[in-house]
Amino acid sequence: MTDSQIGYVHSTESFGSVDGPGIRFVVFMQGCRMRCEFCHNPDTWNMGGGTPYAPQELLDQALKYKNYWGEEGGITVSGGEPLIHIDFLIEFFKLAKEAGVSVSLDTCGQPFTYDEPFFSRFEELMKYTDLVLMDIKHIDNEIHKKYTMHSNTSILDMANYLSKIGKPMWLRHVLVPERSDFDEHLERLSEFIEQLDSVEKVEILPYHRLGVYKYEELGIPYKLKDIDPPTAERVENANRILKTHKYQTQN
Repeated sequence: MTDSQIGYVHSTESFGSVDGPGIRFVVFMQGCRMRCEFCHNPDTWNMGGGTPYAPQELLDQALKYKNYWGEEGGITVSGGEPLIHIDFLIEFFKLAKEAGVSVSLDTCGQPFTYDEPFFSRFEELMKYTDLVLMDIKHIDNEIHKKYTMHSNTSILDMANYLSKIGKPMWLRHVLVPERSDFDEHLERLSEFIEQLDSVEKVEILPYHRLGVYKYEELGIPYKLKDIDPPTAERVENANRILKTHKYQTQN
């Protein structure tokens, strides 16, 4: 086993119910290059932290809960940004599929590139991936850069590629007042999503303050301290514009 096949895990959740279908064992990988202002897991940013796991070691831990997953459940790997650990993921997902487990990838897509060696590894990973849950933080590239410190080009490229190969996707959009909650941008995002062919679900994730204490503990300034969560009316407006009901009823 090579060092690249060791994954660094921030934490795990034994009975996850919101990160993919059914009940799932959720793995939160350590490390992320994006710095989203509304991130509720800043404790996963550090690239040098986490607990090291070999793929089989982590799978053995997950399989202890297999009896609870039912027909729809399985394993979801989230983060942080799991694609930072792509060699580990390939081996982990391959072993999971050999064990008859459904596996989902929850990613922001930022590491995606058509450049080698990443792209060939990503193609290999997709062979063992049943579902991709993907965040699109903002459809406008300049605004995306302002609030995440990174371009959205690779993210949109990844969504288009997943559509091209027919990989099932759940798309998520965090609704943040004064950041992403503008009808103009929601309309543009809706147009982008509608041209994709393999989207099974679209979700609005209302901004919340549940992770503020983590910023305080880490000594990181929290830039959204004066912003309230979106109102129910604005959440419903976003659901209408993104046509989330259409995707939820077609599955």
